[in-house]
Amino acid sequence: MPSSPSAEFIDRPRVLVVDDDERNLLAIQNVLDDLGELVIAKSGEEALRHLLKGEFAVILLDVYMPGLDGYETAQIIREREQTKRIPIVFLSAVNKEAEHLMRGYSMGAVDYVFKPVDPIVLRSKVAVFVDLFAKTKEIERKARQEQALLDANLRANAERLKVEQELRRAEQRQNAIIQSLPIMLYLEPLECEDRCPIFVSGNMEPMTGFTLEQVAGTPALWADRLHPDDRGRVLTALEERQQTGRFSVEYRWRCADDTYRDFHDQAVLLRDPAGRPIEFAGTLTDVTDRKSLESQLVHAQKMDAIGKLTGGIAHDFNNLLAAVIGGLGMIERRAALDEEQTKILLMTKRAAEQGTELVRRLLAFARRQKLEPSAIELQSLSEAVAELLTHTLGGLVQLNWRNEDRIWPAFADQAQLELALMNLIINARDAMPHGGAIEVEAHNRSYGGDGTLDVEAGDYVVISVSDTGHGIAPEQLEKVLEPFFTTKEVGKGTGLGLSMVYGFAQQSGGAFRLQSKVGKGTCAELWLPKAPDNLAAAREPSNKDRPVWNGRSLRILLVDDHEEVRRATAGMLEDLGHEVIEAREGQVALELVSGTGHYDLLVTDYAMPKQSGTDLIRQVRKHRPDLPSLIITGYADAEAISDRPADVCVLSKPFDINEMSSAIATCCLAAPAQG
Repeated sequence: MPSSPSAEFIDRPRVLVVDDDERNLLAIQNVLDDLGELVIAKSGEEALRHLLKGEFAVILLDVYMPGLDGYETAQIIREREQTKRIPIVFLSAVNKEAEHLMRGYSMGAVDYVFKPVDPIVLRSKVAVFVDLFAKTKEIERKARQEQALLDANLRANAERLKVEQELRRAEQRQNAIIQSLPIMLYLEPLECEDRCPIFVSGNMEPMTGFTLEQVAGTPALWADRLHPDDRGRVLTALEERQQTGRFSVEYRWRCADDTYRDFHDQAVLLRDPAGRPIEFAGTLTDVTDRKSLESQLVHAQKMDAIGKLTGGIAHDFNNLLAAVIGGLGMIERRAALDEEQTKILLMTKRAAEQGTELVRRLLAFARRQKLEPSAIELQSLSEAVAELLTHTLGGLVQLNWRNEDRIWPAFADQAQLELALMNLIINARDAMPHGGAIEVEAHNRSYGGDGTLDVEAGDYVVISVSDTGHGIAPEQLEKVLEPFFTTKEVGKGTGLGLSMVYGFAQQSGGAFRLQSKVGKGTCAELWLPKAPDNLAAAREPSNKDRPVWNGRSLRILLVDDHEEVRRATAGMLEDLGHEVIEAREGQVALELVSGTGHYDLLVTDYAMPKQSGTDLIRQVRKHRPDLPSLIITGYADAEAISDRPADVCVLSKPFDINEMSSAIATCCLAAPAQG
């Protein structure tokens, strides 16, 4: 390839001519000027300086010069690494003897030219070295070019390899992400009578239990395994896909293990650059966990709503029950009844007490009832429950209770636990109308927190109640935990039994799990926390534990806006031997206290239209700071009345005469005697 003028000038070989004779230098210049660039030096020292500045094809070196002669100069040239390979041709005028020639060759000379110089000989010899130098440089240049090309190629290959590696890593990451997600990507032809994906990427087999080959080999498989309640809706959406070019529907699908899972199936129509439809591209996502969480959220919201409703009506309902039970108590204490009348009274009183229990069950389910957990020994619990149910189960049903050896004490409210177990056992009895055996078992269990239960990791006592009855249908298994839902005939169930057990378990820090198969029976598991090791077992409350008022008759100011409750409470206090002054609202009570009248105790309702019971007590104590006070309330959780003064007692409605007497004693025994 032709070189540019600048390249030719730069690449022109240089020849160093060293001679102290001007005439010799001029003659050599005339002979060699066109072979290369001549550099003139008139001494050995000057020649060495030129050699420091660049390369030379050949050096023409005079043997005899003042200062450094040719031999010494050649010796120095050969000793330097940068110049030792430059050919040296000695110029000599006199010595042709072998001794001098050998000395020159030993100093690094490659040839001799004798003066007077023959131009043809000199030109020929120098041309050989110049041409050799030029070819060497050309070879080096080509080698550099080839090396540069090789380096560039290697860099390009390295970059391509790096890009390919990054692409593979990206694909691997993408595949790993897809494989880790409950999602499947698919391509499906425009027209196919049944679902027939032609490409699937992702978790098809882990998600469904089927491979692409199995689905392709059985075209009707997809439609056959749709949930019967979803099939019509999904097939209609699939037909509309042809017109809309879109498809998005959720449905339940029966997997290879015969369990139903929830899938979100969506697809869009792909088109070529000309706008012609090609195929459908879609995703199938397992949304079972999401649907489960949504169901739990709906259930929690439903429970919250029921809790608010229940808490709201509890006050009014308890007021009504307080009036009824109080009135019945007055009749029982004051009237002389014959045997038949006493039976009617007791029946009515029992019905009212059942109403009280109904409120408690509702509040426990809605988590508005304050529980009093304690350590419960399972052996004594089993004996107590068995005794309560002796006459309830009937002769056709046998109750078998087995506790694991060294069973842990449970930590729960004993009264509520007894009620929960009675509900479960009675439900089991009702599920076996022709009789059978109810198996109650208690085991120690340690839960590691793997997510199978909605409880914290720890130690639990599990009480299971199993029957061999008709069982519960799968679609009703969750509904039976909802309040007021029952599978029993009209008039034979309130729908509160299982919901109460569920609420009690949740409120106790445990869990309730229900398993059932139609025709096989049902197993209900109640998980309760293990009681702390340093907690003593609960004992039955005794009347001896209640404070008793044995003092003088008291003058009591009773304040309640509900007339029936006020009259029933006043009658109860009068039957205890106290004098009662009634007030229908707080303002009337304030006027009475601020007057000349003397009172030993203030008994007030908590929720009144114009002024709450706690506000009334604060106002009264401005006049009578030492007046003992008792709040009676129909609210579910008496402890929620946290804004009351610290020395004020609370008594929940409905209450009986003994509970009222104990509450009075608690209030007055701690107060200074009133004169």
